Amino acid sequence: MKTLVKTSIFLIIATLIASWASPASYQIALLKYRGGGDWYANPTSLTNLIEFCNRNLKTNIDRDYATVDAGSGDIFNYPFVHMTGHGNVVFDEQEAMNLRSYMIAGGFLHIDDNYGIDPYIRPMMKKVFPELDFIELPFSHPIYHQQYNFPNGLPKIHEHDNKPPQGYGLVWEGRLVCFYSFECDLGDGWEDQAVHNDPEENRQKALRMGANIIQYIFVK
Repeated sequence: MKTLVKTSIFLIIATLIASWASPASYQIALLKYRGGGDWYANPTSLTNLIEFCNRNLKTNIDRDYATVDAGSGDIFNYPFVHMTGHGNVVFDEQEAMNLRSYMIAGGFLHIDDNYGIDPYIRPMMKKVFPELDFIELPFSHPIYHQQYNFPNGLPKIHEHDNKPPQGYGLVWEGRLVCFYSFECDLGDGWEDQAVHNDPEENRQKALRMGANIIQYIFVK
């Protein structure tokens, strides 16, 4: 079963790469989790990121992203899953194992701290990968140097605690399986301009960094 799941995810990714110039359409997903945190924050962000990628990277991602539960087998249908929120996160044993299997099989999880998720997500990801620790990615990491160049790492979209933005990763057998953007608020920058009234320059930085993440997982 695990072999079939692993094969299916890599086939999806391979097809996505092939579809760069084809009319086929694929979905990415938003992670729904328990615990009371607002997993549904930033409702316009993924739609805008998808449109930006389809326009500027020539991807063919379905504009209508999916929503998937942390414990659902449907997660294996999506090569990229985005997670956000401000508050509490709870994974039970089945959900943690499901997420672990998904990432080991080739799936990619992007966690975006929307300010406040950090003390909750770290112990939950430790539950998913007890043997791994988040490591801060160097500015030389390829995720910062795809279509768009970010020589100083993540852009700062919103200010909260006067701290620099940081990009953390979980690396499984040499492969980045989870990217955690912290003190950055990428998802807020992806939202419709009227939501946060961010300067267009900041929105473009956020969208470009998001596009880098998408491109990195599809062509690495």
